[in-house]
Amino acid sequence: MPQIGWFELLIVVLVAILVIGPKDFPVVLRKLGSWIGSTKKYFSDIQNKVNQTVDEENSVEKKYSKTTNDKKDE
Repeated sequence: MPQIGWFELLIVVLVAILVIGPKDFPVVLRKLGSWIGSTKKYFSDIQNKVNQTVDEENSVEKKYSKTTNDKKDE
């Protein structure tokens, strides 16, 4: 899989400045950063909800196994 080096990144930035224009380039970067931030937050929220669900499932499973083991001991 090819890797992107500093030179390739510099070429992409220069082409973007030429296409977008030097005046609007910072605005586009801010908007892009905002989109990336909101996407990261969205995936982080999903990951937290999945972890919370797994933790709840594990606690229910422990309670169930404890009650079944208690009944076997009787």
